[in-house]
Amino acid sequence: MDSEFDLIVIGGGAAGLSAAQYGARANLKTLLVEELAVGGQALLVDALENYPGVMGPVSGYDLSEVMRRQAEAFGASSLTATVSELRKDGGFFVVDTSEGGLRAKTVVLATGAKHRHAGVPGEEEFAGRGVSYCATCDGPFFKGRRIMVVGGGDAACDESAFLAKLSDKIVVVHRRDRFRAQASLAERTLSNPNIEVRFNTTIKEIRGTKKVESVLLDKAEGGGAHEEAFDAVFVFVGSIPQSALATGAKKDEAGYILTDDRMATSQPGLFAAGDVRACSFRQLVTAASDGAIAAHSASQYIDEMKGEAYAPSSP
Repeated sequence: MDSEFDLIVIGGGAAGLSAAQYGARANLKTLLVEELAVGGQALLVDALENYPGVMGPVSGYDLSEVMRRQAEAFGASSLTATVSELRKDGGFFVVDTSEGGLRAKTVVLATGAKHRHAGVPGEEEFAGRGVSYCATCDGPFFKGRRIMVVGGGDAACDESAFLAKLSDKIVVVHRRDRFRAQASLAERTLSNPNIEVRFNTTIKEIRGTKKVESVLLDKAEGGGAHEEAFDAVFVFVGSIPQSALATGAKKDEAGYILTDDRMATSQPGLFAAGDVRACSFRQLVTAASDGAIAAHSASQYIDEMKGEAYAPSSP
């Protein structure tokens, strides 16, 4: 394989696949680097029904496979490897991988973010079978059902409000004696008639056979653990952006990469797309949009490096 490219996309989720496709369509020599299987967080989605233009439900795996084939059809190549370092050397980026060193004029970081887990028995076993980390993605499957939300921050309050539109049986459990969310979000959660809030309560185990059926809870004041029936458990205890490679770019306090509306970071030639960048809404469709914009901006950047005039492209 060649070692020099116009565009290297690091991360094979929706943002990375979209960036690879649009980079190749712009006639950039494009390489997608992913350490595991392409698809990212989408691989955890068993039945996706809210991706525009795709009549669901479709599995996240199947959708990712279509996106991969599209990128390759336009000429993008791919490499399965772990990226250990990203640095600038003159006018090029050097990308050190487990398969050797690479060079690129531009880079799109689409490394995503990992959901923090509650870390209790049953959580991994029932992921995608009642355990979820995205209310917008999976909430509609549990309309009218008994749903538990774990967490006490902004995300937990936001997502419980969304779920409360689908069911009047929402129980939010938080291990502390008050929410750590913004006051306005906390107040709306506490005053929502479809939401029951239980402070000083921890989740000990998620139980079931083929899907979630019950949860073991423990109240801090004592009384021992008790089991309650639930159909779903939504965990919102934070995310960890995978932004360690972006040593030359500015980040927010949580570690998410800061970009402008062109997906450009503070480091020239480096772009970020999807869950790894600071944004207010994270979905497959927004990640794909980010990737397309990032690749288009990378193409513009290369044209500017060559001193060529920019002509807007058609979709």
